[in-house]
Amino acid sequence: MFAPLDAARVERLKTAYSVRNLDRCASLSLVHHSDHQPRHGDLVLAEVTKVGYHQVLELTDGRKAKLYVGDEILVAYGARYAPDHFEAELPDDLGACDLVAAGGVLGKVRSRNAAVSAPTTVRPLGLVGDHTGHVINVSDLALGAPLPALRKPPTFVVVGTSMNSGKTTTCASLVHGLSRSGLRVGAAKLTGTAAGGDPWLFRDSGAVAALDFTDAGMATTFRIPLERLVSSSLLLHGHLMARGVDAIVLEIADGLLQAETAQLLDRPEIRRITSGVLFAAADSSGALYGVQRLRAGGHPVLAVSGLLTASPLAVREAQAGLDVPVYGPLDLQSPALAGELLRRAIAESAEATQLVDHGVDEVLA
Repeated sequence: MFAPLDAARVERLKTAYSVRNLDRCASLSLVHHSDHQPRHGDLVLAEVTKVGYHQVLELTDGRKAKLYVGDEILVAYGARYAPDHFEAELPDDLGACDLVAAGGVLGKVRSRNAAVSAPTTVRPLGLVGDHTGHVINVSDLALGAPLPALRKPPTFVVVGTSMNSGKTTTCASLVHGLSRSGLRVGAAKLTGTAAGGDPWLFRDSGAVAALDFTDAGMATTFRIPLERLVSSSLLLHGHLMARGVDAIVLEIADGLLQAETAQLLDRPEIRRITSGVLFAAADSSGALYGVQRLRAGGHPVLAVSGLLTASPLAVREAQAGLDVPVYGPLDLQSPALAGELLRRAIAESAEATQLVDHGVDEVLA
């Protein structure tokens, strides 16, 4: 059973970043299926019943709207992996559940960090469908196949020890350094939980194109089958290549011990598009572990960065046990250093042989 959603009501909704690619001017409906089991990415209209940890909702334009009891929000179902915040799973039914991410993801909290309060709770009012009553999923809003690229630019992959280890800052700093050297840079976040801050930071840092997994049709990548994560990663990489960029920077969320991260890094399709890896660590021991683990998997580690670079002592500890350099954000923002990393990535990448044959200087010209 479904009923048309009044356009005026749709306009009043607080619509989350996770569903930003929805055309809200199209004819939408509110779908009631009492026996429907939510799927990852299903769009849902919900009413806030209690304001908890997430007191704001990130809207489609990035503005953070304050939440009040009684607000109607347009969000998506999903799971979340966030050791610093919530561990949440997909709900079994359309009953009361939790807002587990400010970017607009509904789930059932399984555990939470002791430092965070109880989640904001909501009451789903119905699934959101098209004019025929077909339930809309974030996957329906994904980018199509990219146009063929004329060449494959060098691609950096940034991974880290954990959530909040400095991965995004590392990506943005490298994007800025490469951009300052005169290159057109594309950037994307391949995994994580819907939030606009990272792709917008990439754009602020100089990226001519910035995407994330929501553009590949996912509100969150936790509990998403590996094959889909691989195909979505290649889709985003393909769209950046189609923009004719000179270099690409990709971020993989969470840490090396997170299941999807570890599995994605082990896939040959990801290895083939990777020219070099930067590892972000929160401390020196994490840096040594991460580099060792990545190398054991055959990944070309170019440098270490991350939160540890805030401490000169931690940098010295890490550097004493590493044979790759440790760089802070300001280092990576240097055009000279970014250019040197690009040269090393090209030289170490078997997939960049054609670029090497044409000469590194031509790529940097």
